[in-house]
Amino acid sequence: MRPGELILPAVAVLLFLLSILSLSSGCNKALCASDVSKCLIQELCQCRPSDGNCSCCKECMLCLGNLWEECCDCVGMCNPKNYSDTPATSKSTVEELQNPIPSLFRALTEGDVQINMMVVSFPISEELSHHENLVSFLETLNSQHENVTVPGKSIHGSLDSQGNSMCTVVYFDDCVSIRQCKLYCESMGGSKYRWFHNACCQCIGPECVDYGSKLVKCMNCLF
Repeated sequence: MRPGELILPAVAVLLFLLSILSLSSGCNKALCASDVSKCLIQELCQCRPSDGNCSCCKECMLCLGNLWEECCDCVGMCNPKNYSDTPATSKSTVEELQNPIPSLFRALTEGDVQINMMVVSFPISEELSHHENLVSFLETLNSQHENVTVPGKSIHGSLDSQGNSMCTVVYFDDCVSIRQCKLYCESMGGSKYRWFHNACCQCIGPECVDYGSKLVKCMNCLF
């Protein structure tokens, strides 16, 4: 078979995948396109639960992995999400990391930093100012179910003792998956991370009392 004969089928498959994503009005294309394309090419998400056929649902869920909740509508496995009511930037997942290394985080965020990330510091009083409105989705390594937690007011008791301390966080420029976000923050020695549902990743330093900033500031991942 000549090379030219291989190109046409590949182009046809690509156009087919793009058409599926375009038809999914609620689909977060920036976050899901790569993984959805992989699963569709492997024909793991071809069935349609809406038509009573869920024969591939488990395989599709395993293929999408951590992106299942965000991307299932891209492959017609769940109802389209209405992002106009609750924009992805207003929601986030947070988690405390098991073995933070404060000295490593400080070393990597002082002075010149990597070109693909931005370091932001702000007073802890600012970090806590929106605390009572925080409703975050917490994932833990020791639990297989989802826990929605609204932290209590006791955290405000530490505000006075912090004085003028600063909370330092790191934003990565590009959109990343929640798994990548966690790995990046662990490799930096971070204490916690916040993954916004538009795929912006924020690593949170050891001086931060709560979960950093609720503002999306990833240069190439703002929407």
